[in-house]
Amino acid sequence: MTDVLQKFHELGVVPVVVLDDAKDAEALGKALCDGGLPVAEVTFRTAAAEESIRIMASKFPDMLVGAGTVLTVDQAKRAVAAGAKFIVSPGFNAKVVKYCVDNGIPVTPGIQTPTEIEMALEFGLKVVKFFPAEAAGGLKMIKALAGPYVNTYFMPTGGISLKNAPDYLSYEKIWAVGGSWIAKKDDISAGNFEKIKLNAEEAVALVKAIRP
Repeated sequence: MTDVLQKFHELGVVPVVVLDDAKDAEALGKALCDGGLPVAEVTFRTAAAEESIRIMASKFPDMLVGAGTVLTVDQAKRAVAAGAKFIVSPGFNAKVVKYCVDNGIPVTPGIQTPTEIEMALEFGLKVVKFFPAEAAGGLKMIKALAGPYVNTYFMPTGGISLKNAPDYLSYEKIWAVGGSWIAKKDDISAGNFEKIKLNAEEAVALVKAIRP
């Protein structure tokens, strides 16, 4: 297990963030770090993603900054060049996974089915993203998938909130959860970084209460 994945497990919650403007990256990174949650999955859904990763990785060298919604090998290369320490994809893109595995880059591809889990196993991956979690059957579906795949762990993302995160985190096959509730796009755009810091603190307390 890589150091990055181990850190995911220790933190328990990975904020999934969408940045429309790279000027917000430093303040966001500070809010998450000050809140005790020094990790961010910056999604490649906006043109600001690459520069945002570069800023956060530079300003907060101890922070675990990675790229999400990575759909191509080119995006993965750009993200890593900008300082991303991990790659997350919404689905199982074999080319992206192979590139990351071949280059020693921690990668968590999205899965929904036994077939995709077996594809991940072929690449030696033990942790996969389950996406979109709630829409795809939630914890009930994860438990069904975990039955035959005893060495696979899941990072559910999509529809996870402060309300249902405890249910997920209480299940031993959940490695961590990904969530956008900690740093909502609107809060970032509005400069509500104190609120984001408090959300991070709340998430940290939640994980400690469930995983003492």
